[in-house]
Amino acid sequence: MILIKLGGSIITNKEKPLTPRKKVIENIAKKLKKINEPIIVVHGGGSYGHYWSVKYDMHTKPKKYDMHGVAIVKNSMIDLNKIIVDVFVKNKLNPYSLPPTDFMTGNKPISKKIKEIEKIAKAGLIPVTYGDALWYGEKKTYILSGDKIMTHLSKILKPRLSIFALNEDGLYSDLKTKELIQELKGENPTISENKMDVTGGMTRKVEEASKIAKFGVSVFFVNGNKPERIVKAVKNRKYEGTLFRGKRNG
Repeated sequence: MILIKLGGSIITNKEKPLTPRKKVIENIAKKLKKINEPIIVVHGGGSYGHYWSVKYDMHTKPKKYDMHGVAIVKNSMIDLNKIIVDVFVKNKLNPYSLPPTDFMTGNKPISKKIKEIEKIAKAGLIPVTYGDALWYGEKKTYILSGDKIMTHLSKILKPRLSIFALNEDGLYSDLKTKELIQELKGENPTISENKMDVTGGMTRKVEEASKIAKFGVSVFFVNGNKPERIVKAVKNRKYEGTLFRGKRNG
């Protein structure tokens, strides 16, 4: 089982609202065809969900946000998910769109439902879920990030590898020289932020990756613009990026 997160900065142009990067999505789809084991895909919001959540000042903490904003964020994520699923189908993959409401209640994952996602993947479909605006209860809502979904799924399903496809080669020890950290063993890398990313940008990804590694699952940060690196990591265990090695599997 392989878990892959397609970051918003890869699948959209985050500098331009509501702009998908269809060519990049297509290149990724073509490479995913070469992976011969079950896959679950999670994607971020990029210039869709993140754009609107910034506009309506919505965050990951449950609060009474503007309900019209909630509706717009949710609708934009459905639009983006449809674009990705359409590209996958065009490239002869078998995507299975899965809104996070199918396996979340409030801000808690439903273990039984998540285990069902694994069965869907093993049957030959590719579940495709995404970050979203979710109902919390008591008129409160919140933003569930794709990064947090990766942690929920990794904890319950224990995939062989959790991959984060980024718009960078991985994590850098120095942003100026772009010296790549090939394997993380407790370093504290310098992390750049994108002001538009309300779900925490690279900081959140590092936090979630560290949690996932503690479950014994290795995490790989890779450049999604070079999807052949995803295939190399899965098939040959060749990691051209940053690897957080799962704590229990060495």
